[in-house]
Amino acid sequence: MRVLVTGAAGRIGRATLELLSARGPVNALVLDDPGDLPADLVVTGDASDPRAVAAALEGADAVIHLAAIPTPEHEPAERVFAVNTQSTFTVLEQAGRAGVRRVCIAGSQAASGIPFAAGELHPAYAPIDAALPSQAEDPYALSKLVDEVTAGAMARRHGMSVVSVRLPFVGGFDERLLETAARCAADPSVNARGLWAYLETRDAARACVLALDVSRPGVHPVLVAAPETMAALPTEELMRRFHPRTELRRPMPGRTVPIDLTVATDMLGFIPEYSIPR
Repeated sequence: MRVLVTGAAGRIGRATLELLSARGPVNALVLDDPGDLPADLVVTGDASDPRAVAAALEGADAVIHLAAIPTPEHEPAERVFAVNTQSTFTVLEQAGRAGVRRVCIAGSQAASGIPFAAGELHPAYAPIDAALPSQAEDPYALSKLVDEVTAGAMARRHGMSVVSVRLPFVGGFDERLLETAARCAADPSVNARGLWAYLETRDAARACVLALDVSRPGVHPVLVAAPETMAALPTEELMRRFHPRTELRRPMPGRTVPIDLTVATDMLGFIPEYSIPR
């Protein structure tokens, strides 16, 4: 199966290319070609440009769509929303026209609206799942919600399966992940909005690849995370301290991440392989 990866030069994109290139041919769509991507076809262009996407889809049987502005913090709100939603629409529409029927898109647990909200918000319940009511108010969270609505429309339009892998904080065993984990261990208010969840980059890539095994038409939001938090304190203590109004629907012993991971296990067969060294 030849797979197109958009945003292929990014953190997760590179890890995904490395995983896929060991299994078969892979295409890459990037804004700028760094010249060292392990891909059989590299197309330089914008994921919101139908011509660039169509060129990148040459011979592709599946798509992993990772191209996006990953935070609302550094770009104007209008640009964050417009770029993310237009690129997702374009990639799914062009993929459907090309006969592709299996797609993974990079969703986000920020779709809950909590991580980037202007004020302090709390989940209605925990462990959270894909049915959690969103409180989105920022352009990034809204874009991720709209992406899943778009995916549902495209699934109906083209008869495709679209898995939205809702990612938490993602990083490798480098400064990004280990530095954040150290800060969180010292001060649990760090990443409290993200429920202290994380996923190592290679696990994020593997979850996206596994999503391509799902053939049932429709849009399928799937939450993924490492099974334990990056915090040092017990999860239930953290929830009572930082999210006191949240209903705890089941025990979360030790450092159990307050996210329901059963769909990831049951639908994708995904179990994370990497955890922060303790």
